Order: sequence, then structure tokens, then C-alpha cells
Amino acid sequence: MTAVELRLSSLLLREHYGEIVERVGTFLIRTGAQPLRVIVSETGTSTDQVKKALCVLLQHGLVTYQMHKRGFVEYCTQCDRCLRILRFPRYIYTAKTLYGDAGELIVEELLLNGKMTLSAAVRKVADRLTESMEDGKSMEYGEVMATFSQLADTHFVQRCPGLSDTGDTPSTEGRRPPAPTLVINEKEMFTIPKVTLIGRGKRRRSSDDDEGATQSKRPKRDPVVEDDAIYWQINMDRFHQHFRDQAIISAVSNKMDQTSSEIVRTMLRMSEITTSSNAPYTQPLSSNEIFRSLPTGYNISKQVLDQYLTLLSDDPLPFVGRSGDSGGGTFVINLHKAIASLATSNLESIVQERFGSRCARIFRLLLRKRHLEQKQVEDFAMIPAKEAKDMLYKMLSVNLVTLQEIPKTPDHAPSRTFYLYAVNPLSSARMLLQRCYKTVANLIDRRQYETKENKRLLEKSQRVEAIIASMQATGAEESQLQEIEEMITTPERQQLDNLKRNVNKLDASEIQVDDTIFILESYINSTMAKIS
Repeated sequence: MTAVELRLSSLLLREHYGEIVERVGTFLIRTGAQPLRVIVSETGTSTDQVKKALCVLLQHGLVTYQMHKRGFVEYCTQCDRCLRILRFPRYIYTAKTLYGDAGELIVEELLLNGKMTLSAAVRKVADRLTESMEDGKSMEYGEVMATFSQLADTHFVQRCPGLSDTGDTPSTEGRRPPAPTLVINEKEMFTIPKVTLIGRGKRRRSSDDDEGATQSKRPKRDPVVEDDAIYWQINMDRFHQHFRDQAIISAVSNKMDQTSSEIVRTMLRMSEITTSSNAPYTQPLSSNEIFRSLPTGYNISKQVLDQYLTLLSDDPLPFVGRSGDSGGGTFVINLHKAIASLATSNLESIVQERFGSRCARIFRLLLRKRHLEQKQVEDFAMIPAKEAKDMLYKMLSVNLVTLQEIPKTPDHAPSRTFYLYAVNPLSSARMLLQRCYKTVANLIDRRQYETKENKRLLEKSQRVEAIIASMQATGAEESQLQEIEEMITTPERQQLDNLKRNVNKLDASEIQVDDTIFILESYINSTMAKIS
């Protein structure tokens, strides 16, 4: 992990889990796998606090443990998982878009708690939904259970590894192992356990609510033990697969039209479960299968569909490819080329924003032609020699362009050497990814600075809002509420509005940069998988 990634991970851990967890997590990222006693001595933290921090990190899947050959347990940080904390809001929004409020709260609870049993998640979500409903209405457990089943069927949530049958049994020497062995059954990873949940969500009782006090005297439910040992977590790879599919659909829609994007959406939806997240292609699909799976609202004939598929497969945008002629023709989506095309578009956009349209023209030219001399760049790009030389050197200085020497003679004499400019998309993507990480870390730093500078004003605003809420609950008059609101002066209110506006801009910027980070990460991982 680079210094930039370490800094970003440290900021994310501190913001979400506190200073002690950040200290332990950062130490493990920096040093690698370490036993408990080393973590305690090197971080200067008490054994009890380190144990609690490790519990938090293990609960959220940010740390794993392994047995050392000498018989003690070592703890190791999942570095990539730490950086995924930045994408939590996007996971929650996606669940809300696909499965409504219940799906949103299920994903939110799983992210907040790291892992939960099915029954605990269903009850918690039903209670939260009931709190937001009108008086007299409540959410049934069955409705939340159905949404959870949909999330499992589409692989957005998955089972956590559980204890093996021999995990806690004593060894031949009569001693238990220092750490349990966790195993996962691939066939049951997305299988919902048979749990009977009957009831509705409950509202939180208030001390002065007589009716709530009466309800609290009801007999307690018998605890459900069918899924006590089965915990669930978010399947981040499946969310990333969905983000990738949405980026491909959006690119096709922008390049061609809405019908083309709907055909691509149908192909991706048909193969979303059968295709792994790191596969270079989707499963081959015949045009007849695609025609039968199109949404009912799209009344296009089979002939028109065939024309669209031919157009997509012949288009220079290498998203859809033809893999055979059976069943009216079989087609696949080339996921690797699609991600590479999206990453290249991001690189071109960054070059254009930073160096201007002429530099972007040279950059696109080098991507297409692979290797060019300076004179060829000038001729093909139709840019004067002086300007082309200056632009090439600018991009060369920031490692967006590489220069390769090909000597005609062994003495490497400049007069007898070819100097070829080229673009290495993989190294450029890695370099820009590090800049994106640095940008997000700076945005988080700025947001924390803005909040710290206005800490006193924020605390005052929260106190006033709490007083107003309690007075409204007791039926205070409007004049009394107005008097409390005037405790915050007009300049202070303007300062609060400016702070909220700035924080919202910083939050939006973080999400936008994360979009670029996702495309670049996907391209790098896809390319490395193809090379290996």
C-alpha cells in the first residue's frame, strides 16, 4: 500500500471507528501481520483497548487472523477493504434504488454492524421503518424478510464464513486451538435459512407514554435460534459488478440510443448471476433468448433486434461481440474491453481538463497509433511543431506520455536514434488513481477542518434544535418557539448555512471522485487478471 492509500485509510478508519481503531488498523497496514503482544507494545495502547479495536476490525471484515507456524495468532489488515469504506453511501443508495426503503435499511444495518443474523437484521429494519410511519401503522417482519430474500437471490448479501465442525474440538493433546477455523459452503452462500418470523415492528417506548408503558408489559417473544450461528454481510463484489454494468449501459446510451442501452441492459441482467465479477466476457446469449427477455414495454420486432445487435457488434465501441451463429446468432459483452474503453475516456477527459483540447488530441492520437515520432505527431494532429513539442514535454513531465529510444547503432548517437512517444494506459491509470486517492484524502481533511472551525456554533445549533423539539413535544406556543430560535443570531445562521453548503459540496465531490476511482480500479484489476 502506498503512502497516499495509507493516509486515506487512516482518515476513513478514524472518521468511522474512532482514534484507537485507526491507530491499530494503521499500524497493521504499515507493518503487515503482527501478533497481539507486538500491536500492544508498538502502538502504546492497553491490551484491553487493542482487543476491543481488533474485535471491531474483525467484525467489519477489515482484519483477518491466521495461525503462525509457531502456534500464535497473527492479525493482518485487509487494505482494499479499508478503502471500500469510501463507497458505503453508494452501496446504500443502490439498495434503495433497486429494493426500496427496506433494502436501503438492510444494507445500512449490515454496513453499520459489519455482520448480523437474518432475524436480528429483519427486526431492526422493521422497527426503524415503523418509527418513520404514521401512528397506527407498522411494518410486518414478512415484508422485510421478502426484501432480504431478494437481496440474497441477487447475491447482494451473502453468508459469512462460519465455524467448522472441528473448529472448537480439542486436539489430540487435549488443548483447544488458539483460534477457530472458519469455513464457507459455496453452495449455501446465498441460501436463506428457514426462520419463522411473525410480528410487526415496534416503536421505541417513551417514559411519559401510558399506552407504550401498557404495551411494554406484553410477554416477550421466544427467541429465534434457527439462525443464531448464521451471519450475513454485504457482497461488495456484486455491488461493484452492478456499478460496472450501469457504467456500460450509460456509455452505450450516450453513444447510440435508449433502445441499444436497453438491449445491453437485458444482456447484462440475464448473465449477472452466472458471470463472475472478474470474468472478461458474459455468457453467450442467443438473439432469441435476448428477444424473449426484453422488457414488456419495448415492443420491437425480432428483425429490429437483430439489426441492433449487428450494429452493436460492428460498432468501433467494443462492448458487444458476436461469438457464434447458432440460435439466430450468439452475442457476448466484452467486459474487459468495455472497462478499458471507459478508463481510456476518463484518462482523455483528465488530460483535456488539465492541459486543454490540443493535448487531448495528441493523447488520443498516441492511444490509437501506439508509437509516433514527434514529426508524425505534428503531422497527424495538425499542430505547429513548437506547440506540439511543448505539449508532449508537458505530458511527459507528469508521466502521461512515455518516450522510447530505438538506436540504429550501438553508440546511441542522438542523430542515429529514433525517439518514439507512446501512452501506457495501465501506468497512466495507476498514476491517476493515486492522484484520486490524494484528492479524496484532501477533501476529507478539508471537511474535518471546516467542521472543527465551527464546532462551537454547531453544538449551539444542536442544543437549540433539541430544546425546540422537546418544547414541541410538550405543546409549547409559537411565540415561545420563536424566542428559542432567536438564540441563534442572523450572522450565526448565515455562517451555518455557508458551512452546510460547503460540507455538501465536499461530500458530493468525494462521491464524484469515487466514480473515477472505481473505473480506474476496475480497469487495473481487469488488465492484471488478463495478463496473469
